[in-house]
Amino acid sequence: MSYLISTYGLSALFLAVMLESAGMPVPGETALIAASVLAAQGLLSLPLVIVIAAAAAIIGDNAGYWIGRAAGRRLLERWQLIARYASKMLPPAERFYAHHGGKAVFLARFIPGLRVIGALVAGIAGMEWWRFLLWNVAGGMVWATSVALIAYGLGEAVARAIGRYGLIGGAVVIAAAALLYGLLHNLRRWRGYQR
Repeated sequence: MSYLISTYGLSALFLAVMLESAGMPVPGETALIAASVLAAQGLLSLPLVIVIAAAAAIIGDNAGYWIGRAAGRRLLERWQLIARYASKMLPPAERFYAHHGGKAVFLARFIPGLRVIGALVAGIAGMEWWRFLLWNVAGGMVWATSVALIAYGLGEAVARAIGRYGLIGGAVVIAAAALLYGLLHNLRRWRGYQR
């Protein structure tokens, strides 16, 4: 992905993030991480990386929402085996999205598997578009900013962890590093008191 971003620049970033957000299994977050690492090396503009990733996430999620809203139910009801499962799962999904849809849309942006299908499911469940849009914009902006800043500021080791395990994995790596630092610092202090 780094090669594509370094070769095709911000247009590759936009396309990858938009397609992932629309429901295709494309490494959009990896593209954002690669672009942010390139920005740390001075090859791209970090503010531009953030703006393009956020815009692509918002546009892609809206496309996924409308695909789910317009054709999702028909596709689920097309095959009998899936239709039986869908008839059991859709009413609870509709209730869930009626009560917790905003939080689900926002948080799905940060979970690798859900990032791909979150907008589609919101559309299929019939979530109101204006609520979806509000939480989609918030999630896209926070996600693009946080992932880009983490990758930019903490370098390639954390960027690889985020690319492989998602933002939560990157946060775990950061927390583990902070915990290890705290333990070593306190161990030195304790040894100083023992002398």
